[in-house]
Amino acid sequence: MTLTGFLTLLLIALMMGANHVAARTAFNHGVDVVTAVTFRSSVTAFVVALILWQQKVSLQLTGRHKKNLLLIGALIAVQSVCLYSSVARLPVALALLAFNTYPLLTAFWARVLYGHRPERAVLLAMPVMLLGLALALDVMGAASGLGAAQQWGQIGVGVGFAMAASVTFGLALVITQHEAADVDGRLRTFTTMATVAVLAAVAASQSGLHLPTATAGWWGLGALTFLYGTAFTIMFTVLPKLGVVGNSAIMNVEPVFALVLAWGVLGQSIALMQLVGALVVVATVMWLGLRKR
Repeated sequence: MTLTGFLTLLLIALMMGANHVAARTAFNHGVDVVTAVTFRSSVTAFVVALILWQQKVSLQLTGRHKKNLLLIGALIAVQSVCLYSSVARLPVALALLAFNTYPLLTAFWARVLYGHRPERAVLLAMPVMLLGLALALDVMGAASGLGAAQQWGQIGVGVGFAMAASVTFGLALVITQHEAADVDGRLRTFTTMATVAVLAAVAASQSGLHLPTATAGWWGLGALTFLYGTAFTIMFTVLPKLGVVGNSAIMNVEPVFALVLAWGVLGQSIALMQLVGALVVVATVMWLGLRKR
C-alpha cells in the first residue's frame, strides 16, 4: 500500500470517529437515530447528485449493477441504524470497537460468498482481537464492579446493535468489491445514500422527525452529516481500488480517535483495563493491515 493510501484510510478513520461523537451529541439533545440517518443520508445524496451533474458522470448501469447497488444501499441503511443505536447506548469508543470487528466479518463473507480462504494471519488475529474486545467491553463486569449479569444488562443491547452493524457492513464491503467495484465511485455513493435516505424517510414517516432541542444538537446534526458524507464518499471511491479484505482493517484506529474526542467533547472515559483491551484490538488490526504479504 502506498503512503497516500495509508494516510487516506487514517483520514477516513478520523472523520468517522468524529462523526460518531457528533452523533452522540445530537442524540443527547433530542435527535433520534432515524432522524439522524434521514438527515445525513438525504443531504449527502443531494450533494453527490450535484457532483454527478456538474462532472457529467455517466448514469448508465447494467441490470446486475442496479440489483447489487440496491442491496448495498439496503445493507448500509441497516448498518447505519444499528451503529447509531449502539452509539446512543454505549460510550462511543466502545460501540466503535465492537463494530470494528468488521474486518473479520469481511473475511467471513468473502469466504462464504466467493470461496476466498482467510489468510493465516486473520485466523491468528481473531482470538486476540476478541480477547481485547472482551476486556474493552468489560464483559465480566470487573472494572465496573457490577458483575457479568448486571454489566450485560447495561451493555448487551448496545453491543448487539454494534455487532449487527459489523455483520451488515462487512457484507456490504465484500459485495461492493466483487459486484460493484467497476461502477464510478461517485455514482455508487449516490445510489447507496439515496437508498438509505429513502428507507430512513419511510421509517421516519411512521414516527415523525425528532429535531434537536438545543443549539448543541444542531451542531451535532450538522457535523455528523458533513463528516459522514465526506468520509463515505472517499471510502467507497478508494477502498475497492485498495482491496477491501486486507486494507480496511487499518481504519480500526477509528475508536482511538473517537476515544480522545469523546473524552474531550462528551466527558466520556473508560477504565484502565478497558483501555488496554482497546489497544489490543487496535494493535491487532493495525498488524493485519500493515503486515507484508
